[in-house]
Amino acid sequence: MPPTDSTESFRARRKLLGAMVSGIPAAALLGLSAPAASAEPQAAPVKPPSSPAPAAPEELLSQARLRSYKPRRSSSWDRTGGNGDAVRVEPGATAPLLDVTGAGVVTHLWFTINSRDPMHLKNLVLRAWWDGEPTPSVEVPIGDFFGLGLGEYFTYQSALTAVAPIKALNAYFQMPFARSARITLTNEGSVRTDNLYFAIDYVTFPRLPADVGRFHAQYRQAAPCIAAPGNGNNLTGANNYVFMEATGKGHFVGVTHSVIQNKDGWFGEGDDMIFVDGDTLPTINGTGTEDYYNGAWDFGGQAFANMHQGAPYMKDPERVGGRYCLYRWHTESPIAFEKSIRVTIEHGTDNDRADNFYTTGFWYQTEPHAPFPALPAPADRVPRVMPAG
Repeated sequence: MPPTDSTESFRARRKLLGAMVSGIPAAALLGLSAPAASAEPQAAPVKPPSSPAPAAPEELLSQARLRSYKPRRSSSWDRTGGNGDAVRVEPGATAPLLDVTGAGVVTHLWFTINSRDPMHLKNLVLRAWWDGEPTPSVEVPIGDFFGLGLGEYFTYQSALTAVAPIKALNAYFQMPFARSARITLTNEGSVRTDNLYFAIDYVTFPRLPADVGRFHAQYRQAAPCIAAPGNGNNLTGANNYVFMEATGKGHFVGVTHSVIQNKDGWFGEGDDMIFVDGDTLPTINGTGTEDYYNGAWDFGGQAFANMHQGAPYMKDPERVGGRYCLYRWHTESPIAFEKSIRVTIEHGTDNDRADNFYTTGFWYQTEPHAPFPALPAPADRVPRVMPAG
């Protein structure tokens, strides 16, 4: 082999050997044992990926979230372009307020009424049908719907209903529908309503989710309640006044409750008792009427109106002829039911009082709903002191 070839070959072998030795730990080359941890090459520490910046809190974005629904309104505006923005409602006539097809949600009701009928708040009846149902899901004298169950106006504010100066009725319940919605107001009195102003705000969108209940409002009254005291220990709700009862799946959201006292003393020792899904004993049992309305000690004779509860109207409390208007909204935790619900309250201790109760219960549920009790005749809805004692 020529010398030059030998020299080049030696250089190549030395280069290869150097490369191999550089990858072997020094301890192995010297025949020494090494710690197990050093038997394998140590990987360089990996820097964790940087986390994305936290999203802004939803409460800072909720008002700015872009909406994809279509806003709509049905109102009494003057179709000629003038300023005659009201409709007349003759005795026995029905004014159409909303008639729409498709999916959507009614979000706000507003009314103001000019009528010579002193009891128009009891004689004008609000009704609503969802998705072509045969019977209305809402059937309530308009005053009772807005918490004015004694036929008189007063100003107050709550989370779901409000009366603004002067005689402006507002409701903010969400009323969803999948195929259609119809709302009417019928004059069941004997005097013409000269000016009915109204606005029904709603939104539409392509479809309604399947897990959405329908809004219901049901009027009831006992004028007077029947005093039927037992032994003072009412555990089963026998003879209680019934705010509402329903079958199906849904949740109860609240009540408006008006009272006329037919006897001196405090009317509100009655406990609320709510029976859910067939329970024979109360699923929820209260401690007194003022406690159910989140007050205490007979309200101290003081009117109040908060977002979830109130007694915004009181006149001559704890006397014959005493008048109260109350409300309670369970918006913090609606009372859910899977099969049925019955919402009741005692009228006095173990139902020993015979005062007048006028109430509207509000809830959501799957359809079809159970039949409503027949609406009392207009004359029977007029609040008055009864010789019940």
